Amino acid sequence: MDAEIKPRDPRKSLRQPGWITFEGGFATRPCIVEDLSATGAKITTEELIVLPASFRLAFARDARTGRNCAVVWRRGQTVGVKFVR
Repeated sequence: MDAEIKPRDPRKSLRQPGWITFEGGFATRPCIVEDLSATGAKITTEELIVLPASFRLAFARDARTGRNCAVVWRRGQTVGVKFVR
């Protein structure tokens, strides 16, 4: 039995500044949110940084806002993430 292929959620092109926070909010790095959907996002960092497997993505430097993310794929400075609870 073939696994059903789920259609991707519609993605909205953003190219909006964002902030990646990890290590309990002690490490904050700027990024660009290239696109966004209900279930995830594609982000690009200006410098090649080693991101952990999960982190928080915010649209303001205030880490209390934003979404928890898990890395799904990596291509150089671009990372695809899914939102997790």
